[in-house]
Amino acid sequence: MSNLYWKPGLIRRYDRQGPRYTSYPTAVEFHEDLAQIDWPGAAAKSRQNGKPLSLYLHIPFCAHLCYYCGCNKVVTKKRDRTRSYLDALKTEIQLQSRRYGRDRVVEQLHWGGGTPTFLSPAEMQELMDWTRSHFNVLEGAALDCSIEVDPREMQDGRLEKLHQLGFNRISIGVQDTDPKVQKAVNRIQSPEMTEQLISEARDLGFTSVSIDLIYGLPHQSSQSFARTLDEILQWKPDRISLFNYAHLPDRFAPQRRIREEDIPKPDEKLKMLENSISELVEHGYDFIGMDHFALHDNSLAEASRNGELHRNFQGYTTHANCDLIGLGVSSISMLEDCYFQNTPDISEYEAALSEERIPVKRGLRLDMDDEIRRDIILELICRFELSPEAINQRWGINFDEYFPEEISLLQQMVKDGLVHQQIDGRYRVMPPGRLLIRVICQVFDRYRKPSATRQFSRII
Repeated sequence: MSNLYWKPGLIRRYDRQGPRYTSYPTAVEFHEDLAQIDWPGAAAKSRQNGKPLSLYLHIPFCAHLCYYCGCNKVVTKKRDRTRSYLDALKTEIQLQSRRYGRDRVVEQLHWGGGTPTFLSPAEMQELMDWTRSHFNVLEGAALDCSIEVDPREMQDGRLEKLHQLGFNRISIGVQDTDPKVQKAVNRIQSPEMTEQLISEARDLGFTSVSIDLIYGLPHQSSQSFARTLDEILQWKPDRISLFNYAHLPDRFAPQRRIREEDIPKPDEKLKMLENSISELVEHGYDFIGMDHFALHDNSLAEASRNGELHRNFQGYTTHANCDLIGLGVSSISMLEDCYFQNTPDISEYEAALSEERIPVKRGLRLDMDDEIRRDIILELICRFELSPEAINQRWGINFDEYFPEEISLLQQMVKDGLVHQQIDGRYRVMPPGRLLIRVICQVFDRYRKPSATRQFSRII
């Protein structure tokens, strides 16, 4: 049975702009007053607490420019461009291991980008060896070790090399299999290439294969995207991310190469999403939250059912117990009451580390109100429920007195059937509201004023 229910009228009414809530407060609120943030103090507190770590390493290089992409990247054909960056990244790993402690267990390791598989096999080996020599990284199946891969960059035995290095999960960007769509976004990647990569990954023993799709790209239609999804489902990936294309050419220069007249209209996008959800559920995928689906026996689906799901800058995760340490240009670290981000400028990043300075550029220290609201938003976005009584007990507040305006907004959502208020006072997000969870979370976001939402994508 689906835990979603499609109501076009409600979706159109609530389809606003808003954050994806990979954090609360969101990165938009970060500032450059580092003294106020006191991230070294937060790092020292993290070390004292001794929680397990999740490491994220950002590899910004790409050989090809995908027009839809809004990631921090360096597009280049020069493979030797990686040398100075790897040297800087290794220095940062060394400095951060001293700050956080080499003895702390690393439960999760992720390489993102850009295109991490832009690195040569020798560079991959060098980076993994260096990481393991400076952090206490778990071995084998005990480590959740994932990497974003581009099938066009998997020559020279790279996939086998990744498996030898300890990676057990791969995430593959596909977006769409239609040649016309691929040409319009400059992402030419044959289905055969992707299928072969998935087959090889399973033969090698990778435990999870994830695929990213995007609806709303130029020249897509509900019919063409249905064909793409049918093709993807034949490969039976363990997880599927179904992202809404956010056309923000003022923020992301590559998107200026996409003609707005080629982008499908809102009603057509809704058809794509509705049809895709129906197909995914029919083929045994659970809706995890927002745009993420996983097979029923996948660890992410199990965490969702058990109330153990968490969300951070890497998206949905099963590692709520970890401090997240971001390494590399533009990467973000998340500690208990502090977020901080490295500079997004690669030259500035490399220059800082040549002087053995950690290149933190901006961040945010959360006050108590931020932490209370983050707690609420995580409950909603990960578990689709909210217990005012539990919030009262954890934070020593009176929910009704603390959130009078928010309760008023929630009551309208109760009337609209997005949320149900139970006899015991708990709020449950109903199936019609699950697709609109971002707008429900916005109720508790004190930073989201109407004039500030323009920098975010639409929810649907």
